Amino acid sequence: MVPVLLSLLLLLGPAVPQETQDGRYSLTYVYTGLSKPVGDIPKFQAFGFLNDLSFFEYDSEDRRSRPLGPWRQVEGMEDWEQDSQLQKAREDIFMQTLNDITEYYNDSNGSHTLQGRFGCEIQNNRSTGAFWEYTYDERGYIKFDKEIPAWIPLDPAAHITKQKWEAEPDYVLRAKAYLEKECPATLRKYLNYSKSILDRQDPPSVMVTSHQAQGEDKKLKCLAYSFYPREIDMHWTRAGEVQEPDSGGDVLYSGNGTYQAWVVVQVSPKDTAPYSCYVQHSSLAQPLVVPEDAS
Repeated sequence: MVPVLLSLLLLLGPAVPQETQDGRYSLTYVYTGLSKPVGDIPKFQAFGFLNDLSFFEYDSEDRRSRPLGPWRQVEGMEDWEQDSQLQKAREDIFMQTLNDITEYYNDSNGSHTLQGRFGCEIQNNRSTGAFWEYTYDERGYIKFDKEIPAWIPLDPAAHITKQKWEAEPDYVLRAKAYLEKECPATLRKYLNYSKSILDRQDPPSVMVTSHQAQGEDKKLKCLAYSFYPREIDMHWTRAGEVQEPDSGGDVLYSGNGTYQAWVVVQVSPKDTAPYSCYVQHSSLAQPLVVPEDAS
């Protein structure tokens, strides 16, 4: 499950705020459907995210909504039995859309993927953004423009989907109302139960290691782990001067509601200058500076 969540977090991209210090929060749903089963992966999966943390999941195997992580201990935030019925209805529509696309292209070979992503953002309790878009085999398929309002096809098959969806009475107006009113209202309700989780500050643990093969440069690695929120600044310094990393720099989801990151720098055997790892995070009163010899 962790690789699946990681891939979804990467797909969420910059539209999901990583910080809550400015009163910004987001609610995002990510749906994924497969035209054919692949290994043990369910044909349909749904995840909900509050900011960058997954708070519920649903799949086509048992068709039940389940809270995740710390939300397992939260009472009263959602009627999960009722939500299961909602997700079942959405699954049926979603998988029918995927079937329409594969029929349009007359392509029954292999497994094809439809992914939907929709949600909203608020800042200081005011709605600041909304999004609703689909991709087919990782390319743009269709998206909703709430200002027109209308569904905008991004793929030849999407014109058929647009006609089918917009043929339903008031469908476009309902989609617009969901993004502008219902979604922000749901997010505000969820925040009544979730702000302590989303606003928490978990400081990073830092570990410095050194490795050197015979006749090669020494590699210094600085690892920061178990921190939240996601944003972190870390780099190596040489005698106080910032060094360009040889590798690393990415921040990865650890699967337990926290993150990890690392940076690696190469040092010549002839270089005797002092090296230190610098780590700055919002949970720290002052930056951590860990010298190379701490390894």
